[in-house]
Amino acid sequence: MSTKTPDESDILRPIGIDAISKPYLALFGAASVAFGIFLIGWMYQLWVGMSVTGLSDWGSGGGVTWGLYIGAFIWWVGIAHGGIILSAAVRLLGMDRYMPVARLAEMLTLAGLSAAGFYIIVHMGRPDRMVTSVIGHYHITVNNSPLVWDVTVITAYFVLTATYLGLTLRYDITRLRDDLPDIFEPMYKMMTLGYSEKEDEVIERMVWWLALAIIIMAPLLLHGGVIPWLFALLPTYPGWFGAIQGPQFLTIALTSAISGVILVSYAFRRAYDWDHIITDDVFRGLLLWLGFFCLLFLWLQLQQLASGSFSPTVDHEAATASKFSHPAYIVPMMMVLGVLAYIFATTIRPSLFTKARAIGAAVLVLIATLVEKTYFVVAGLWYPAFSIYDATPGEYMPSLIEMSSVLGTIGMVTLFFLVISKLVPVVELHAIEHLRGDHGHGHDDDSTESATEQEVKA
Repeated sequence: MSTKTPDESDILRPIGIDAISKPYLALFGAASVAFGIFLIGWMYQLWVGMSVTGLSDWGSGGGVTWGLYIGAFIWWVGIAHGGIILSAAVRLLGMDRYMPVARLAEMLTLAGLSAAGFYIIVHMGRPDRMVTSVIGHYHITVNNSPLVWDVTVITAYFVLTATYLGLTLRYDITRLRDDLPDIFEPMYKMMTLGYSEKEDEVIERMVWWLALAIIIMAPLLLHGGVIPWLFALLPTYPGWFGAIQGPQFLTIALTSAISGVILVSYAFRRAYDWDHIITDDVFRGLLLWLGFFCLLFLWLQLQQLASGSFSPTVDHEAATASKFSHPAYIVPMMMVLGVLAYIFATTIRPSLFTKARAIGAAVLVLIATLVEKTYFVVAGLWYPAFSIYDATPGEYMPSLIEMSSVLGTIGMVTLFFLVISKLVPVVELHAIEHLRGDHGHGHDDDSTESATEQEVKA
């Protein structure tokens, strides 16, 4: 483990055009290609129609009307909401250990919400409907449209997170301004407009209250509220119906978000030699939290299996039976269970922990939650209370365009981090000051010990 003392030069290393390297350009190119392929597929979808996807209308050819698009939408919203919950918990609960990754979690929220919002537009078929149906008649549609509720929640959460992030950036940019690139001067001036040191204490209180609001809103309104409500309140779809969907969605959000933070944190640590900032201890702690929420996730899944197997209704029994036989459910559950077993093993034998294995665990959880959420959406439509699809042949399978959307939005989120890391610090100055203070105390203790030894020897 590095014993180097963190300083401002460390968090300034990624910023500016001069910091662009060949690996950076290679990753930027790969992410651009992934996003570009999806945009081409989307343009083709706009030209031909939604028939290019694996989706179909009721009675037209079998299958389902919602599929991977909605599953990926839920997945990205979960990553986004869980990311800001993690950052808010760091501030509210004094979890200074995770301060170096708090801002990365906030940025992951903005990127994830952007990807989720993009899926809404893609799935609408015609982007102009966002203006003609949603914005143009918002005062009417907000009262009776699940789609408009989604748009409202995502927009509100994006503004809340951007405000949260912007307030903390004012402190950093003001103190690091002399070392930031002059080419971005107009942006820095706008972000620090009217700043004075007197506002620091006020902003600290504002950020604390924003964090509290986020923690409260998450289970009541956001990924534990509105989105699961859109499924849980439909008794004609037994695979969706039930009060357990709120906490189930929340656990998936937190497992996905922690996995995302692990991946993003490791990428920045490796790229900029931040071993002394994002330490192994941070990864160990994140892995333990991942294990805790994986346990909750599996427990809630077990609750659904138990209630759907013990004297269920005919409709509920059919929906549950699919879970015991379909690979799209069994494989994700085994993946999460395997990750949980590994994390539990590391608590018994800490030598089993490695950063590579932590990265592998995070990737497995992200894949598992994406597949499970897509299965959740699709299977809910496969087994409705009314036999809608009996007279129509066919079964849903995601098309290449739908699958490219997942890689495309991952490329979009990657581009977001690549660009924003060149503009502002992705690690808070407060985190560096905190770590440097810890090092300072360590040096003082060493000095005191040496002086004591010298006195004994004298």
